[in-house]
Amino acid sequence: MFTVTDGWKEAYPGAHAGILVMRDVANPDRHPELDRLKGELEEDLRSLFKDLGELKSLGPIKAYQAYYKRFKKTYHVVQQLESVLFKGKPIPRVAALVEAMFMAELRNMLLTAGHDLDLTRVPLKVDIAQGTEQYTRINGQEQVLKPRDMMISDREGVISSVIYGPDRRTMINPDTRNAVFTCYAVPGVTRQAVEQHLQGIEANVRVFSPNASVELMTVFSA
Repeated sequence: MFTVTDGWKEAYPGAHAGILVMRDVANPDRHPELDRLKGELEEDLRSLFKDLGELKSLGPIKAYQAYYKRFKKTYHVVQQLESVLFKGKPIPRVAALVEAMFMAELRNMLLTAGHDLDLTRVPLKVDIAQGTEQYTRINGQEQVLKPRDMMISDREGVISSVIYGPDRRTMINPDTRNAVFTCYAVPGVTRQAVEQHLQGIEANVRVFSPNASVELMTVFSA
């Protein structure tokens, strides 16, 4: 279901790729207990970090910032954290599966993408872009990938990249019942951190999908 290429391993030694496949999930518009946990997460984060410098000094943030700097970009999770921590904005309300992923992403600061498993054409493959690949981003924009950016593809094409995010074709939707979450961990992020991150996503999903099953939870290392 999931493979990594030698090209990815050679380009980014020390990187990791995490995958979590959950079946028989629900995806409600909102869930009271998830809302409560979101509120707790917001309070926890605001109590931990008092300024932007403190946030940017963290190991995961520094690792992603170094990766993004190669492409003249800024790690967007930092901007999302800034919005919650220092601008008083709540975690955005979207469908529960996306919120479950986003909550773990903010807590652990690890880049993650979610997809409807039934809309993918497995196997999924982690590779590096040549710079000619093109896909439709989740916002509907057509995008050509940057050379050497990490990407994940299925048999039909790219489903996500680090710099430009997930695709539209396989996006989570109200009818999603089987989901796959993928985590891009750049060099400098530990394997243990990825494992704990996947476990955190699973725990969040079980808040509103207690009977969901985990088909696969694993981490590949370069």
